Amino acid sequence: MTRALIVIDIQNDFCPGGALAVEGGHAIVPEVNALMAEFDAVILTQDWHPAGHSSFASQHAGAAPYALVEMPYGPQVLWPDHCIQGSHGAAFHPDLTTDRADMILRKGYNPAIDSYSAFYENDHTTPTGLEGYLRSRNITDLTMVGLATDFCVNFSAVDAAKSGFSVTVLQELCRGIDLDGSLDAALSGMQAAGVTLA
Repeated sequence: MTRALIVIDIQNDFCPGGALAVEGGHAIVPEVNALMAEFDAVILTQDWHPAGHSSFASQHAGAAPYALVEMPYGPQVLWPDHCIQGSHGAAFHPDLTTDRADMILRKGYNPAIDSYSAFYENDHTTPTGLEGYLRSRNITDLTMVGLATDFCVNFSAVDAAKSGFSVTVLQELCRGIDLDGSLDAALSGMQAAGVTLA
């Protein structure tokens, strides 16, 4: 058992009608569900912010959503309020098969720091614990799908590759936001990190 499917942030707020909707985000759900049976382990990640999270534009006077600000840990995009703990928006898409998950990893719950990656918070040093979980199960090969390609999928894939995992991103089962060229930059960055784009 060495292969895991990492399903990233397929939540209501990232699907059409949500607070931070990714175009076509819901469309990948049936194929993601079907893919789960092919893997030894399935891990779901869930964006899980407290109300008033520091990455929300609403917490910065005069700041518009999608503006870039400097935080103590580096540059941070300011987002619309989204995936607030316990809310409908933070729940998984209703059609996503969650029963198959071996683990659900919640991230972004520290109010002072955002967390795109399933492996590290945005300071790139505070671990989520996922690496230890995977290593304790002798999992070496990761396939990633989900939302959004250029943020949480990208950061997760690059961190996993840097940590020594073999990483494949299935592009047809991801959807991107594409802020000012962020999608092309993410694809180039993943390839440079040794991630296989399939």
